[in-house]
Amino acid sequence: MIDQFINFVIRPPRADYNPDQYLWEKDFTLAGRKYKRQDLELRNGRGHILRCSHYMPSVFPDNTSLPCVIYCHGNSGCRADANEAAVILLPSNITVFTLDFSGSGLSDGNYVSLGWHESDDLKVVVSYLRSNEQISRIGLWGRSMGAVTSLLYGAEDPSIAGMVLDSAFSNLFNLMMELVDVYKIRLPKFTVKVALQYMRRVIQKKAKFDIMDINALKVAPKTFIPALFGHAKGDKFIQPHHSDLISNSYAGDKNVIKFDGDHNSSRPQFYYDSVSIFFHNVLHPPQLSPSCSTKYEKYYDLGDLQVDAAGIEESLLYEIIGGERARVGEWQCKHFICPTYHFNHGFG
Repeated sequence: MIDQFINFVIRPPRADYNPDQYLWEKDFTLAGRKYKRQDLELRNGRGHILRCSHYMPSVFPDNTSLPCVIYCHGNSGCRADANEAAVILLPSNITVFTLDFSGSGLSDGNYVSLGWHESDDLKVVVSYLRSNEQISRIGLWGRSMGAVTSLLYGAEDPSIAGMVLDSAFSNLFNLMMELVDVYKIRLPKFTVKVALQYMRRVIQKKAKFDIMDINALKVAPKTFIPALFGHAKGDKFIQPHHSDLISNSYAGDKNVIKFDGDHNSSRPQFYYDSVSIFFHNVLHPPQLSPSCSTKYEKYYDLGDLQVDAAGIEESLLYEIIGGERARVGEWQCKHFICPTYHFNHGFG
């Protein structure tokens, strides 16, 4: 049982997917504007190849750099989790960069580390983007493990313009203790603590990190990057008080949004609207040209999918777009590549 619990942490089910099937097309049209997906590989400090994708306009505006949001997936997640972020941010002249963290998806590595090594992967991505003259400000958008990764990295890089932190956990050790209660593992508390100390040693040996170091509450008081926290009220896996604890100790400007749902629920439209406004305020993307300034064109052209936008409510439109290409649908989420759909898919 303990070995299984260790795998919940460092070796949850791994997303195995075809990028051309589950990511946006190499060339696509959204709101009447042409975009492209540029795939690339980066190497982290441990020598692992990271498989990445950068969504951007097919042609950059003349003499204008654009901001970029790096999307950080959760445990058992992958680049496909950023599909929805691309729909939300690209029309606002914000590019979206996404990667499979080491140990996840199609990238190299055998283990995940709930944010520890992932923050080093994030450093490699930020360095790459900083070297690109077409990129201006950089923001982070993380979910679950990706939110903790963003926090750990953001504490060391105050140049990040803003962070969206969805379902972050405050302290990995405490989270593990909570899950013993949530999933009714009937062991005395003392026995559980002894078992967790054993797990700590095994994880240090296998995955080269200490579970006691994954503590957002240590870095929050020294992080001043504007942050938007999001958490589902019905999240039983990472309970909402985790975001409250981090927010209460967070040194920078922050706001917390709670919404209905659970850890893996689709987020409501008002949350995505808040995310869009937040990144617009902190990244200051250049203004859209008058020809592109309307929120919707007549058609959203998503490869073979064309949706007539006239007379469709905003929330329904996003559902139609999201259900086909912009996100991996709920059925796929349950059976293939959604981050942490169940407890036995790992942490975060």
